[in-house]
Amino acid sequence: MTGRLTVGVLAGESSGDNLGAGLMIAMRAELAPDFEIDFVGVGGERMIEQGLDSLFPIEALSVNGFRDPLLKLPSLIRLLKSVGDEMLARSVDLFIGVDFNVFNFLLEGRLKQHGLRTVHYVSPSVYAWRRGRTKRVAKVADVILCLFPFEPPFYAATPVEAVFVGHPLADEISLDSGGAVGRSDARALLGVQTGKTVVAILPGSRSGELKLMLPPFLEAARLIAEQESNVEFLIPYPRETLKPMLEVALADYPQLSVKLLPGAARTVLQASDAALVKSGTSTLEAMFLRRPMVVSYRMGTFSYQIAKRLMRSPYVALPNILLNEMQVPELLQYEGTPVKLAHALLTELRRAREEPDYFRAFERIHGHLRCRADVTAARAVIRLLGVGSS
Repeated sequence: MTGRLTVGVLAGESSGDNLGAGLMIAMRAELAPDFEIDFVGVGGERMIEQGLDSLFPIEALSVNGFRDPLLKLPSLIRLLKSVGDEMLARSVDLFIGVDFNVFNFLLEGRLKQHGLRTVHYVSPSVYAWRRGRTKRVAKVADVILCLFPFEPPFYAATPVEAVFVGHPLADEISLDSGGAVGRSDARALLGVQTGKTVVAILPGSRSGELKLMLPPFLEAARLIAEQESNVEFLIPYPRETLKPMLEVALADYPQLSVKLLPGAARTVLQASDAALVKSGTSTLEAMFLRRPMVVSYRMGTFSYQIAKRLMRSPYVALPNILLNEMQVPELLQYEGTPVKLAHALLTELRRAREEPDYFRAFERIHGHLRCRADVTAARAVIRLLGVGSS
């Protein structure tokens, strides 16, 4: 069997853009030379580089917390209808929603009602809150691709096929990337002098997150600089539009040695000795690179009150969830004061320097998540399509 396939795919944020691009590459590799694939939908730079016909900029979908989606609801509904209409008009063979759960669930549900096969890539955090969402997933998706091994059992009582694929970051970062491996090269690339203590500050990739996370992180950086001699701070930003916001915030801290670096989150972590990290995918990247970290997250008061009532997991940071223990300090919402953040970061930095087994648990989880995720996910999608040899 040979021919051409049209696959719809939508990612609503930068982490989804990375997942989507890897899946696109793997699907093309698995089906070549028998099938050519056209991808249409919404994605960021990486997916567009892989040939995605993006219907509108990914930034149009940018929302944060619970309140923001409500404020942007009219425009999001218009975009939802527009994407759905385009998927149907182009008669896509299959649709893949990459994370971005609420929007993609609605879109998948509509398309499934029209007889399209649907895949959802990245399980919602059913282990943490609202476990009843497994039933909703089963209504809108034929297959759900899970990044973590503890997720498929949550779907055992539903008709959806839940496939553990592993995490692409675990594949991309080698198991021997810990400690000083890659640090000197990363510092040379970023123009960081040797001999400095380097702290990565990762406050998030959305403007709403920056507004909430930057003030406590920068004030914590000031306190760290008072106690740790010869320290430099590195802040990556994924989009040029975020740079002015960072520059305005840094104007209040002229005494700090800070480098703003475009799109270099992994290189920044490789160059660092420790990191202040907003809860999310970057915590996994720091774990795989064996960097001590302190994890924090802030929401608007309204969003936080809702989230606190819905939480079922005792942990928020992915390393802690995976290990089922408080391995990484979590300072959330009002607990994430500059004083507490600075103290926790300096404590973890000292422990990493002094304790030989500090990263042992990180190494174990890294190995468990190395499953050739892009290829495993692509093969699950191809099985659903019923084409190729997978």
